[in-house]
Amino acid sequence: MALYSIRTFLFISAIISYLFKLEVRMFDSIEALIKTQREHILSGLHIDYKKRIELLDKTSEAISKYEKDILDALSKDLGKPSYESQISEILFVQNEIRHIKKGLKKWMKKEKVKTPLLHFPAKSYIQSEAYGSVLIIAPWNYPFQLLFSPLVGAIAAGNRVIAKPSEISSHTSEIIAKIISESFESEYIGCVTGGVEETTYLLDQKFDYIFYTGNGVVGRIVMEKASKNLTPVTLELGGKSPTFVFGDNDLDLVAKRIISGKFFNAGQTCIAPDYILVQEDKYESLVDNLRKYILKFYGKDPKKSKDYGRVINSRHLERLKSYIESEDILCGGEVDEQERYLAPTLVGASGSSSVMREEIFGPILPIVKMTNLKSAIDFVIERDKPLAMYIFSRDEKIVNSILKRVSAGGVTINDTLMHITNDKLPFGGVGESGMGGYHGKSSFDLFSHKKSIFRASTRIDPPLKYPPYFGKLKIVRWLLRFFG
Repeated sequence: MALYSIRTFLFISAIISYLFKLEVRMFDSIEALIKTQREHILSGLHIDYKKRIELLDKTSEAISKYEKDILDALSKDLGKPSYESQISEILFVQNEIRHIKKGLKKWMKKEKVKTPLLHFPAKSYIQSEAYGSVLIIAPWNYPFQLLFSPLVGAIAAGNRVIAKPSEISSHTSEIIAKIISESFESEYIGCVTGGVEETTYLLDQKFDYIFYTGNGVVGRIVMEKASKNLTPVTLELGGKSPTFVFGDNDLDLVAKRIISGKFFNAGQTCIAPDYILVQEDKYESLVDNLRKYILKFYGKDPKKSKDYGRVINSRHLERLKSYIESEDILCGGEVDEQERYLAPTLVGASGSSSVMREEIFGPILPIVKMTNLKSAIDFVIERDKPLAMYIFSRDEKIVNSILKRVSAGGVTINDTLMHITNDKLPFGGVGESGMGGYHGKSSFDLFSHKKSIFRASTRIDPPLKYPPYFGKLKIVRWLLRFFG
């Protein structure tokens, strides 16, 4: 018996030792990747325009090459219909690349700015320069787009990047790692897979910029870790994005657009309409129209629809089920744990309902009756600032009243999700929903330090700045007043 115990102890010790060595080797490889990129940055080897275009082209070519694998991975992870994956993941990133390539040469040029006449003939300008090393941490809900979209911006600005895809969307994470390892030299772009341990280890290293997309709890951890090195961060978080339905409206069209936006990707969209605030005399009609479009889009049994996705995993499905257990279900509510399926669900809710306390991030749409517009606006501004806001009304006074009082990361009027599709609009949050905006030129600007440069003349040397100062203050004030 004693001999058996000793053998068991030695066996367990050997396993622990092996796992420890494996973990050390894994972290060694991450450290080596970071070191390689840091050495290239310190050597002064800047990534010029030609190389940036080359990297962008390689990204585009790799996406095209592995398009089918990307679609398969997204289907396995999220049950995404091919059409949704194409427009929200693959085509989204490809369009971003095209747009950035068109403008990049112009964006990289130094920007001349005026210099006060007091300093004549000096010149001033702003030069965009790369931060250096960038860490991008992506989420699971749009696992491809939300990694490659910021990656493209970071490349365009001349940074070296380490990408960390989400371990939750494991199939997509695997194809992302394959694309990056095959397409890029590690001194430019590297990929680290794994879970919480790997992410934590990365955050404990020194980077010049961190870009994180996810929830506010982890966002605070990211910010705390970044603060140790005073590393600037972009946090793309979430929140409960409200939808106002007030005043003059075509409720049939309103319902059509809300349903299409809410149940895209099975509601697992950070800017999905989280809940509806509707004036009470329009409530019944709106609910009838919402039901109509769920039936029209997904059929009598949405589980059989090829156009309706799945919840990412069983843990999130259990969370979503808990939201509707004590609520008034107006439509849907059916669950299949084995398929990770939750039907498109409408819920009649009050402001104090459990489903109204946290971001839903799933196919549940609460609808709250409101007596008037003021109470609806007050309801939203008493809560955290949302990532997105939707206003359905043909009454400009109503639209302007909401816009004036309610702060949100982005707004779409008389539709949902559409503001994210315009690459000339920066996308980002405010307050609890995040900080920093990207897409298109905004991505280039986000990942660039704007270096201020003042070039003084050596031909003229104004005496006003030198001692002795007696009698010069009047002249300086006069010059600043008329020529400042």
